[in-house]
Amino acid sequence: MRIGELSRRAGVSVPTIKYYVREGLLPAGRLTSPNQASYEESHIRRLRLIRALLDVGGLSVAAIREVVVSIDDEELPLHEVLGTAAERVVPRYEGGAGGPEEDVRAAARTAVAGLIDRRGWRSHPGSPAAEALAVALTALEDLGHGSFTEALDDYADAAERVARADLDYVARNVAREDLVESVVVGTVLGDAVFGALRRLAQVDASDRLYGAER
Repeated sequence: MRIGELSRRAGVSVPTIKYYVREGLLPAGRLTSPNQASYEESHIRRLRLIRALLDVGGLSVAAIREVVVSIDDEELPLHEVLGTAAERVVPRYEGGAGGPEEDVRAAARTAVAGLIDRRGWRSHPGSPAAEALAVALTALEDLGHGSFTEALDDYADAAERVARADLDYVARNVAREDLVESVVVGTVLGDAVFGALRRLAQVDASDRLYGAER
């Protein structure tokens, strides 16, 4: 297909497609003449993945390049491909401003490292996800809810069940790009789904615990 048809079918403008090619996100088409190139169904698939990474995952062009390079590396283990995609959708946090706040952040990191070790998780305490959890625990401590760490293992139990459900869903896909897209979309939209389910469950739990007071 020509670039115009590719643009129409993928819902991406021609200038944007050319930009993606220049940035190494999308393979160039097969030249059929000095000024014409032919594109395949795989280009449509890649464009849809790029849009998912941009619009749903909120990734930068540089981060997307890392993801698509890992997808195209057939020798890279699938676990590493999925890890590359998943880590890119976790927010990055800068270090604290120093002083007491940094002491609290350090304590939170220690708590996270302890959780990872206690659960036997094959995760690194210095990963973006671990740092994101430490930032959340730091904020809880600042708000006077430092005892929230006592509930971490209960949350971890639920997280393990959700993670297994995530990967069971992902395992039903076959193509590597399907898997990566599932991780990205599932991580972002799955967080929204889980958050909504948690709200519903909280309303139910609250009513069961405190509803009689009405």
